[in-house]
Amino acid sequence: MSEESRLREEIALFAKSLFDRGLTPGSSGNISARMSDGTVLVTPTGSSMGFLDPARISHLSADMVHLGGDLPTKEIPLHSAFYDTRKPTGAVVHLHSTHSVALSMLTDTDPDDVLPPLTPYSIMKLGKVKLLPFFLPGDPAMGDAVRGLAGQRSAVLLANHGPVVAAKDLSAAVFAMEELEETAKLAILTRGLPARGLVQSQIDALVARFDKT
Repeated sequence: MSEESRLREEIALFAKSLFDRGLTPGSSGNISARMSDGTVLVTPTGSSMGFLDPARISHLSADMVHLGGDLPTKEIPLHSAFYDTRKPTGAVVHLHSTHSVALSMLTDTDPDDVLPPLTPYSIMKLGKVKLLPFFLPGDPAMGDAVRGLAGQRSAVLLANHGPVVAAKDLSAAVFAMEELEETAKLAILTRGLPARGLVQSQIDALVARFDKT
């Protein structure tokens, strides 16, 4: 099986898993993955993550020109911003997952670090997650906001919209996204309760060992 065929199948498989678990409803969410030749496969506009046809997944050039397949998601500016500013990026996942969106709407969420340090795994896989302002869906300004971070964050949370995660490959991006959503869920479940999070020395040790900021 060619690299392209394999990656098309993997995108559809991961997308269905996310959809089946209710992590992105309806026709929301999108996934992209970069191939070794620099071109990018991305889920089509208006498509449901639960019912993707691998053969119809969009194929874009390295500079995001449509080469084949269905027309790509309108959120291409988000994806291209991560590919351009974080060179190790091999995949980007954007969802409308419920708990992450809810966390983005709470007025006391820290905009520089939306996830409280509740478990080691969110720090290991994500580092600090930046809250970005609200943008209209598909607005190129979303990509500009990501570019403004100069590659310093692997994940952002769009206010009233949803999370975006970049990682070295597709499985790493999906797993980090799942960690983001689960940590957001924990943050909401424990809000107002005397929860015991990680102390600063534990956080510092994780940051040092896993090279996260």
